[in-house]
Amino acid sequence: MPRISLTPPRTLLNRIGAWYSRRTYGKVLDPGQAYGHNSRVLFSYVRLEQQAAKWKALDAGLKHLAVMAAAARINCSWCMDFGYWEGVEKGLPAEKIRLVPEWRAAREAFTELELLVMEYAEAMTETEPTVTDELARELTARLGEEAFVELTAMVALENWRSRVNSAFGLTSQGFSEACEIPAR
Repeated sequence: MPRISLTPPRTLLNRIGAWYSRRTYGKVLDPGQAYGHNSRVLFSYVRLEQQAAKWKALDAGLKHLAVMAAAARINCSWCMDFGYWEGVEKGLPAEKIRLVPEWRAAREAFTELELLVMEYAEAMTETEPTVTDELARELTARLGEEAFVELTAMVALENWRSRVNSAFGLTSQGFSEACEIPAR
């Protein structure tokens, strides 16, 4: 049960946001409804997401694995649900996305670089970050500084998303079910 009402005031910003959300995702996203109680926070958050969507230095697949690893570490069910759907929409292998929460046990499904990215995302997500100099050096050498900065910013952004959604008590909205292959 959410800890905040998902019926924000019917302001112009919230009505536009709901329209855009339905058009883009097929339903109104619960985080948007929660943020809708504070129009300045909602507007700033949407602008941040719009700008982050333009970052292109880091491979989209690596970026998505990092985001999913951070969400899994925080245990944000809303983020995992939406992230699975979003990954499938982007054409990423569904089985690989499904394995992210247990990537250490399923190492054979991932490349060495993907494993490093998920390790970094988890290390950054710890309440006291556990990123090591060695891990940062390895990723910077493999990705380049521009992509490394983007990776770091994306994990931080996912920490914001996951921690806010978890604090609001938001849970799955059924996005991942839309990706499942129907039984014959």
